[in-house]
Amino acid sequence: MAFHYPNGQSFPQKNSARRALQKETTFANRGMHFEEAINQSNEYYLTHDKAVVHKKPTPLQIVKVDYPKRSAAVVKEAYFRQPSTTDYNGVYCGYHLDFEAKETKNKTSFPLKNFHQHQITHMQKCVNQQAICFVLLWFSSLNRCFFLSAENLINYWNEQESGRKSIPLSIIENEAIEIVPQIAPRIPYLIAVEKYLERRSQTNV
Repeated sequence: MAFHYPNGQSFPQKNSARRALQKETTFANRGMHFEEAINQSNEYYLTHDKAVVHKKPTPLQIVKVDYPKRSAAVVKEAYFRQPSTTDYNGVYCGYHLDFEAKETKNKTSFPLKNFHQHQITHMQKCVNQQAICFVLLWFSSLNRCFFLSAENLINYWNEQESGRKSIPLSIIENEAIEIVPQIAPRIPYLIAVEKYLERRSQTNV
C-alpha cells in the first residue's frame, strides 16, 4: 500500500534488508519491539486500574481501495492527513499524560533529529497546561530506557542553534529517570512519573 505525506510526497517504503534489520532490533533480547512493550504496559495499567493511556491513531485519508472480494476491501493508497503530535496520551491520578516514544541504536547519545518541530511545539503547549509531558528514550544497543521530561527535551532542542544535535548519554543518565524493564508491566513508566512528580513538587516549594 502506498502512503503519502500531506504535501503529496511519497512515504518511503521499507525494503527487505531494512525489514530484516528491524526484525533483529528486539526489546531486551526477548523478541519484543519497544512500542509493542509500551502498548502491553498500557494494557496492564488499564486492566489493573492504574492509568488509562492509549496510542493515538495516525490520521489517514484513503484515496484508493480495491475490492478483491465482495466481503473484503484492500487499501492501496492513502495520505497522512496531518502531522502527528505525540504517540500516547491519557490520564493518571487526575493528571493528563502526554508522551512520545523514541529509540536509537546509538550507544553514546540520542539524536535530536528523531524529533520534529510540530512535536516539540505540542509538548510545549502541554507543559504550559501543567500536563505531565515526557519522552521515553530506548537505547536498543544498550537495552536501557529513560524517562526524559518534555521541559528538558525542549531545552536541548532549542540549543541546536548553538551546534548541539544530540543529547549525550551522560547527560541523560544525570537528568533523566532510568526505567528498568520487567515482566509486567514491561516498561513500568509510571514509577518514573511518580519520581518526576516528586521532583516537581520539591521544585515548586
